[in-house]
Amino acid sequence: MNANVERTTIRKVYLRLLPLLFVSYFVCYLDRINVGFAALTMNKDLGFTATVFALGATAFFWGYCLFEIPSNIVLEKIGARVWIARIMITWGLFSCATAFVTGAISFATIRFFLGVCEAGFFPGMNSTSPIGSRRAIADGWSGGS
Repeated sequence: MNANVERTTIRKVYLRLLPLLFVSYFVCYLDRINVGFAALTMNKDLGFTATVFALGATAFFWGYCLFEIPSNIVLEKIGARVWIARIMITWGLFSCATAFVTGAISFATIRFFLGVCEAGFFPGMNSTSPIGSRRAIADGWSGGS
């Protein structure tokens, strides 16, 4: 009886949580590659050279890498629910702020802070999974034990 209740509960959690996780990861991926598509017209409009654009695009990963571990420490201290909400809100705000870029410095700054905001997203979303191992997730979907 307990195994049946557990399996039903895990399946319900998967059906409610995994679509959100999938959409969040997809939006994260779109956000990262979107700057490349924006470069097609943005470089000409703002007068960026390839070097200036590359510096700004790379600034994202500097912020992400520098703040990944501190973000994970805070995630453990305050919990995934609050921390993921913070990540999503600040990530959205800085994504919107990208519309106000006027030059190379503002582009690099916004991209850096976008990376800072997004740091901890992947581990945070993984920590919301009810069971941490891939095998348990696969078994949950296939009905195995």
